[in-house]
Amino acid sequence: MVAAAYRRAADAGFELSSEPEVGRLLACLAAAVPPQGRVLELGTGVGAGLAWLVHGLGERTDVTVVSVDVDPELQAAARDGAWPAYVSFELGDGAALLAQLGSFDFIFADAPGGKIHKLRRTVEALRPGGVLVVDDMDLARHTDAALREALAVVRERLLTHPELVSAELPFSSGVMVAVKRSS
Repeated sequence: MVAAAYRRAADAGFELSSEPEVGRLLACLAAAVPPQGRVLELGTGVGAGLAWLVHGLGERTDVTVVSVDVDPELQAAARDGAWPAYVSFELGDGAALLAQLGSFDFIFADAPGGKIHKLRRTVEALRPGGVLVVDDMDLARHTDAALREALAVVRERLLTHPELVSAELPFSSGVMVAVKRSS
């Protein structure tokens, strides 16, 4: 499934797929999702991150995975994958859809909506004990000054948020992992 997702990315000329190191982290954390857990991916792309999440979940059938993207063509390419029945797709801005999607045990915020814009809504959608992962946080990899500034704000908000315990993982594209404190 993961290899197929990277082939779809190559065929589509899509260069923003999660790097394999990030994917392995996603798979590892997905394996820890509690029974009856819910997983949210903000930014389907062509499905590489989603494939890693599903890989980590293995043969489980007790979970729900929702993947959101604003681009109908990219998401259509991702939908062509052989996804388990527990995977569903939503088309739209993740930040705008968060309120209606419910709460989640694991969120991979890999799109501007829900990461750069309306990060507060993403944190609100995270259940106590839930895990939030954001990647592409290595500022040195970005040439756009406005994007660097926006990502620096995301970093600061994650590190100082009173409901989160956050860590920077300086590998691959730059990753931050945050866990929402239990009440």
